[in-house]
Amino acid sequence: MTDRLVRSGYIRRPSVRAAFLAAPREAFVRPEDRDEAYQDVPLPIGSSQTISAPSMIAIMLEEASLEPGERVLEIGTGSGYHAALLAAIVGAKNVVSIERHAGLAGRAKANLAATGFREVAVVVGDGSLGYPERAPYDCVMATAGAPRIPDAWPGQLAPRGRIVAPIGASAHGQVLVIATRGPEGRLEVREGTPCAFVPLIGAQAWPA
Repeated sequence: MTDRLVRSGYIRRPSVRAAFLAAPREAFVRPEDRDEAYQDVPLPIGSSQTISAPSMIAIMLEEASLEPGERVLEIGTGSGYHAALLAAIVGAKNVVSIERHAGLAGRAKANLAATGFREVAVVVGDGSLGYPERAPYDCVMATAGAPRIPDAWPGQLAPRGRIVAPIGASAHGQVLVIATRGPEGRLEVREGTPCAFVPLIGAQAWPA
């Protein structure tokens, strides 16, 4: 799978390639889906959530331009796969991941521990509000789509911190947005690839 993503141009940075090799996707999917774990498709993980297609995750990681030691807040833990990839790049102790479904959060913790990423902090809560307890972050990365960038996120960014998130007026169709906090605190926003993520449910996102 990783070699296919490199050949297709989705993976360019050596750190992203190394992360995909370090985090086995099969450990983060349901047992009945393991035959498809290395196909470039999203897969259901329960609670009406999915694990994203590897190519989409690669795009997001490339856009984030993460460096070792940077602090990352992930919005939407799911099964923990995305958090494992982030941890492989920046270090597990530098990743906080927030998930509103307690059952998924528990399974993600177990998956992360089983694959060597025990130090990732998985918390249960409203991702649209971020997680100010561990701010500031060098990157806020969302794996669920919001109608706009929630007001809470920019204030939790470090200078030159980035937001990488699917944003759009439809709950099931978005554009990947990359927003960088400028020197005066303003966001410099550009749009990337069209995408389709499950909706982000929360006080500053879509209603339940």
